[in-house]
Parts: sequence; structure tokens; C-alpha cells
Amino acid sequence: MNRHGADFLHTVMDLLVDAICVVDGSGRFVFLSAACERIFGYTAQEMVGQPMIDFVWPEDRARTLEGVDKVIAGTQDPHFENRYRRKDGRPVYIMWSARWSEADQVRVAVARDVTERRRAESMRAALYAVSEAAHTAEDLVALFERVHRIVGGLLPALNFFVALYDEATDALTFPYYVDTHHTPPAPLTLSAGTLSAEVIRSGQPLLLRSDIPTPLPARVKLDVGKGSLDWLGVPLRTQQGTIGVLVVQSYSGDERYTDADVELLQFVSDQVATAIERKRRETWLRHIARHDPLTDLPNRALLHDRMEAALQRARTRASRFAVLYLDLDMFKQVNDSFGHAVGDLLLQETALRLRHCVGAADTVGRIGGDEFLVLLDNDHSAGQAMAVAGRILSVLRLPFMLAARQLQVSPSIGIALYPEHGDDYKQLIRYADEAMYAAKKSGGNRVLLTRSGAETPD
Repeated sequence: MNRHGADFLHTVMDLLVDAICVVDGSGRFVFLSAACERIFGYTAQEMVGQPMIDFVWPEDRARTLEGVDKVIAGTQDPHFENRYRRKDGRPVYIMWSARWSEADQVRVAVARDVTERRRAESMRAALYAVSEAAHTAEDLVALFERVHRIVGGLLPALNFFVALYDEATDALTFPYYVDTHHTPPAPLTLSAGTLSAEVIRSGQPLLLRSDIPTPLPARVKLDVGKGSLDWLGVPLRTQQGTIGVLVVQSYSGDERYTDADVELLQFVSDQVATAIERKRRETWLRHIARHDPLTDLPNRALLHDRMEAALQRARTRASRFAVLYLDLDMFKQVNDSFGHAVGDLLLQETALRLRHCVGAADTVGRIGGDEFLVLLDNDHSAGQAMAVAGRILSVLRLPFMLAARQLQVSPSIGIALYPEHGDDYKQLIRYADEAMYAAKKSGGNRVLLTRSGAETPD
């Protein structure tokens, strides 16, 4: 071929969208067409003479070298895909078509940039993965763990966290926080002026890069400690507003974020926000199915589950527990005299006082009407159970200020013990219930231990 023909051929190759690459037997580039700069970010002059493998994404290098061996052996599939690291540090997905020239001892390959195709595939896969996680994750933390893995497959996400905002309490919390430098921050208010708060306040993504100055309001600061080189936060948006933020950050110049990452993370975030709403709705439905709607105490079904579990633990550990059955002595008079609205307030305040009378391991539930059940599940003896019942008696005797009225009631309390009074939780509830009615028939405002007839002093 004469010089004119060679120049024409070079001109044609430089017009191609795909890059033509030639690599010698030692693995170094000896020629690249002009498209290499668009695809890899480097000029041909910067790549010629350099080892091809140095430009390959580290995790893909072993597989790429295996592919090279197959090309030389003539057994390589027609197309091979791997990732290269662009000059700006970003991965670029390349589909290769390569042949080995035995005569010239070089590999001749055509490189096609398929990053956009892979990105579209990744977004579809992320949509499916988030949807699946929303349906299978047990709770929000499990969902966020799955989302972290999904995001990590799309962009650098070694440091990743989720912040959720509760407008009712003005609390910004961090239920999922993975960071190589910091522990999760304490809950904040939206006025704290952190980057996360700013994303939630504005409802807009925020990308900070150390190489591109970004003006921020004076009030805005980092969520915690040491500054990252790159920080990317996108809002979790629902029809009700912004409920939180997804954040990735990088402390290394090798991992940078771009506008394309903003779009990608926002796409994931929109799916996650929908999943959070669904998970919260499911959690709420499970909660109301097992809790009293007026007092938010465990209802009869949940109480029975807790008692069955307590019974199994006590049998295994040869320990004890106590059941207290409680009824308000003058509740009907309150309802008749002041109306059901005041009666409901009295039940709600009673529930609050009962919660403060027992330990964290114990359960207070509402059986129905003005009847409550207390499970003392901490190896309580008869004396300890009587002491707790006495404390409840004293607390519920105190006046209630309800709807600008001062009311005073008292409880009747019955107690049954495991194993002294039965080996079946339904039997224990029945005995405690009978003891409570015996206390009420005796004038109320007292505690009775089942079958004993012994009263506590007033």
C-alpha cells in the first residue's frame, strides 16, 4: 500500500465510533485510533507503549488475561466484555472483537463503548432488585443492607448511609450507616445545617467534588467529622414529601462521582422511597393487628404469644413468672358521668402509668374495656409480684387530670404465679382474673393472690 492509501486508511479509522487497538506480543499498545480518547479519556500518544493490562479495571484483569490467551490460541468467543478505567477514574464497559496476527505477532481489536447499554441494564436490574428486597426484607435495616449492595454494584459505595426524617418530631436519624472513618451520628434536627439536612430541606440532589468548587449556604456543614473528597446525596422522595436521603461518599481520589451518578442514585432512591413507604405500611398493619388502637398496648393476641413464649422460657430455665389481672374500680361511673371521651383519656393515662411501673422485659397489655394484663417475665417470686402490684396500686390511686377535670379511681388486681398456680398460660390468666374479681367483690382498691385470699394492706 502506498503512502496515500495508508493515510486514507488512517483517516477512515479515525472517523470510526469504535476504537481500533493494536497490542504487541508483550502486551503493550502499539497503535490506537482517534476514538480511543472519547472512549478511554486518554490520547493515543498517552496509551501507546503502555501495558494494556494497566488500563483494565483491577477486578477484571485476571479474566482479561485469560481472554488474551484464548485470542492468541484462536479460541476466543467473537465478543468479550470487560471494564477499563478511564483517565477520570470512571469505569467504561468495552465490548471487544479481537484477532491474533501470527505473521505480525500483534493482536488487532475493535473496542466498542457499551457503557450506556450496561448502565440501562444495571438500572433495570436495580429496579427489580429493590422491588424484590422490599418484598422479602424483614425490616427497614435489612432493606437498607440490600440496597447498599445494590448501589455498590452501580457505583463506588464503600461509604454509604441512609438518613430518615420524621417531620412530626423534627428528628433526622441514621438507621443505616456504614463508613470507614466514622460511627453513626446522633439524631439531629433539620435545623442542624448538615449536608443531609440540606438535601431534605431542598428536596434536590447535592454533589460535592474536591476538584469542582460548589458554593453552599454558610449554615451547611458535614454530617460528621472528617471531610470526604466526594459527597453525593439524593433525596428519598414520596408523594407526601422528602422523607430522607441516600448518601455515598469517597475519601479517595480514585473514586469520584459524576452527574451520571447523581441520575443513577436518584433512580435507585426513588425506588427505595416507594419501598420504605410499603415497608412502613406493612409494619404499621402488623402493629395495629397486634396492638390495642386506643392505648397502643399489646392486645389479647399478642399478650397470649408473649405468655406462651414466657412459659417456654420458664420451662427451659426452671424459672418463674407472674401474671397480674387489673380492672379499674369506678370506670363505669366515669363513663356515665363525663362521657366516653373522658373514659378513653383515662384508659390512655392508665396505660402510660402502668408502663412506668414495670421493667423493660415485662409486658403490659389491654384485654378489653377497662381490664389490663401485666406479665412480669423476669423470674418474679410471689413477694416481688406483690411489690409490683402494690406499686401499681399506689400509682393508679393518684388523681388524674383529664379534660380540665380531676378524677380519682383505684384498681382491683389479681395475681397468679408460674409454676405455683398452673402450667398453662390460659389457666394462669383465668386464676388471675378470678382473683381480680374477688378483690373487686371485697371492695376493690386492693391486690389478691389467687387461691390464697391474702390481701395487701391499704
